[in-house]
Amino acid sequence: MSGKLTKDEILNKLTSILVEDFEVDKDLITPNASLFEDLDLDSIDAVDLAVRVQQFTQKKIPPENFKQIKTINDVVNAIEELL
Repeated sequence: MSGKLTKDEILNKLTSILVEDFEVDKDLITPNASLFEDLDLDSIDAVDLAVRVQQFTQKKIPPENFKQIKTINDVVNAIEELL
């Protein structure tokens, strides 16, 4: 990825990934939404999401960081750190 994306741009990309690939209702995607409780993702979805993030950023989220991700905001922050 060239250039720095804003948090809003990252959130928009993440939202489109969740809606298109995981069939999450767009209205449920808020910064504080829990990936597991609010969006009903499971551990396999979480791995798939990590793969999609890796494809988007061309970088891998370190496993120790990945374990800390619980909310949409956590994902946005992790992507921002990668870029």
